Amino acid sequence: MTTELTRPPLRAPEAESLVAFLDFHRDLLRRKTEGLTQEQLAQTLAPSTMTLGGLLKHLALVEDNWFSVVLLGNPDAEIWQPVDWESDPDWEWRTAADDSPEFLRDLFDESVDTSNRIIREVLDADGLDRLSVKESRRENGHFSLRWIILHMIEEYAQHNGHADLLRESIDGRTGE
Repeated sequence: MTTELTRPPLRAPEAESLVAFLDFHRDLLRRKTEGLTQEQLAQTLAPSTMTLGGLLKHLALVEDNWFSVVLLGNPDAEIWQPVDWESDPDWEWRTAADDSPEFLRDLFDESVDTSNRIIREVLDADGLDRLSVKESRRENGHFSLRWIILHMIEEYAQHNGHADLLRESIDGRTGE
């Protein structure tokens, strides 16, 4: 099964365009990781320790953090709560090799589904200018939903480039 890519519309309102580009990059990651075994998802490309499974788990964490924790002020999702991030800041990257492809894809898809629900609710209530509950640690102030969506597009674009290299080293597949 090949993941269908959600193509962003050429002309649409700002919020619809931003969410469509985010969905495009989410689908791109799904496509780059589909059909692989646990061993393939755990394969590295020297000198990096990054894996495709680690990307899925990391981006599930990032989805939860930005939309649920930072934007809404919720606690971390249950899966992340017992992690001692201070002593193991790369926990999601390191532990993904122990997870099945089904677990990683389900975790990623559940995080994306939750984020999409939050985005829809916030857009309906307040629009792109809604400010986050949590403030930036680097600058004074709160993030807008617009900034968070743009940051997530940037995050996916960067990691989809990594996914291209990793996938090509596994079976030669590249591109969309």
